[in-house]
Amino acid sequence: MSVELGRYGIWQHAGVLTPELAREIESLGFGAIWLGGSPPGDLSIAESLLDATDRIAVATGIVNMWSTPADEVASSYHRIEAKHPGRFLLGVGVGHPEATSDYTRPYATVVEYLDALDAADVPVAGRALAALGPKVLKLSAERTAGAHPYLTTPEHTREARGILGDGVLLAPEHKVVLNSDPAAAREIGRPAVQKPYLGLRNYVSNLKRLGWADSDIADGGSDALIDALVAHGEPDAVAARLDEHLAAGADHVCAQILTPKGADLTPDLRRLAGALGLG
Repeated sequence: MSVELGRYGIWQHAGVLTPELAREIESLGFGAIWLGGSPPGDLSIAESLLDATDRIAVATGIVNMWSTPADEVASSYHRIEAKHPGRFLLGVGVGHPEATSDYTRPYATVVEYLDALDAADVPVAGRALAALGPKVLKLSAERTAGAHPYLTTPEHTREARGILGDGVLLAPEHKVVLNSDPAAAREIGRPAVQKPYLGLRNYVSNLKRLGWADSDIADGGSDALIDALVAHGEPDAVAARLDEHLAAGADHVCAQILTPKGADLTPDLRRLAGALGLG
């Protein structure tokens, strides 16, 4: 049985998400909550959010294959699935080479990890794969419910859909700043792009595949690059940018709302939900 994510979800680092915030996200009509920041393999955070809500799906974006053994996360998956059937999507990924000294044979590592999940009876429909390049996108279509690309654009979504084919989940993440002042919005959005992603070669390689030049990636990213990766403006303009992913072939878009440090997410969640016609 596949996990129903709806058209729009909210992506946030696991440390930000609380049961209270999860209930708010559900009440606003979003279909899924994505746990970012490589949550630990016991998946207790995902379980707590599911315990606190009634319908919304929870997905990991992503459990890191280098830091979490497949048997550990498989055990957690089965515990959560038994308690909340059909509401949890296990997103897994190999991360990036700068994060671990053991980063060798990444593609083979992904295949072996998926083999281990198979052996532990984690269903294909219950898992997704972090994927950017063509090879891993193809693997996500063959071995999981589909792909969860991060730090991408609608142009990447269109290319990814062509690689995945029809009937395969495509759930890109896109950053959001609800601020109509472009300079102020870039001041909020640029740090979330620059560190660490513009220093990580898998993300940089993907941006170059999409046609961005070294000059766009240097010095914290050109305004054009930041504008492409961080939707900003009034809520209706941001909603229209997210909908470009759907028009390009996405099934579901994960919005990561960025705010000034320490600011409450709730007002922006409500404004975005209204612009997306949720509720």
